[in-house]
Amino acid sequence: MFYVLFVVILFLVLLLILRTVYVLKKKRNQGSLDRRKSAKVMVVAGSGGHTSEMLRLMGSLSSCYQPRIYIVAETDKMSEDKINSFEKSKKKEDEDKSGFKIVKIPRSREVRQSWLSSIFTTLNALTFSFPVVLQEKPDLILCNGPGTCIPINVAAFVLKIFGVRDITMVFVESICRVKTLSLSGKIMYCFADYFIVQWQQLQIIFPKSIYLGRLV
Repeated sequence: MFYVLFVVILFLVLLLILRTVYVLKKKRNQGSLDRRKSAKVMVVAGSGGHTSEMLRLMGSLSSCYQPRIYIVAETDKMSEDKINSFEKSKKKEDEDKSGFKIVKIPRSREVRQSWLSSIFTTLNALTFSFPVVLQEKPDLILCNGPGTCIPINVAAFVLKIFGVRDITMVFVESICRVKTLSLSGKIMYCFADYFIVQWQQLQIIFPKSIYLGRLV
């Protein structure tokens, strides 16, 4: 009986590994997300400069990317204010009626928080991220560097592995990163569908990335 149970568990683990490898190696078709149709986009906002860069990037997207769900850390009031201001001006200028919402999750790591304790806060953020991704069902996750994006994308990746929902994950490295990737970037480089850098020398160092010039 123990032997049979061991074989079954080993078989399931092997299937999970093979599925993970398949998902990691699967190439996205550049036209797979039809821009003629609306795509529900989940935008992960960081703090300070990250949010400013992301909102400039959002300003260049077409109205097809709607509705918009913004993910912010629950202690990040500044980003929340910036998003509300951005959406207010967007609605006024473009007569955008698609709507948006802001969802708060615990911050993965506070400024000057120890790396050891950040493991536990990240796991806590992850427990909040799974229900958010499951409930909102985004077609696309767009992020640009804050640690808050890791739990959200891990949740999306796990759901993709188990075939629950195939969410396109796009990571845009901050323009401040000229010669090396951020910690979040190094993690996302492994499993993002599209990893975009804004400096050509970074694309040379990280060949799986995409260089599109300065986006923000």
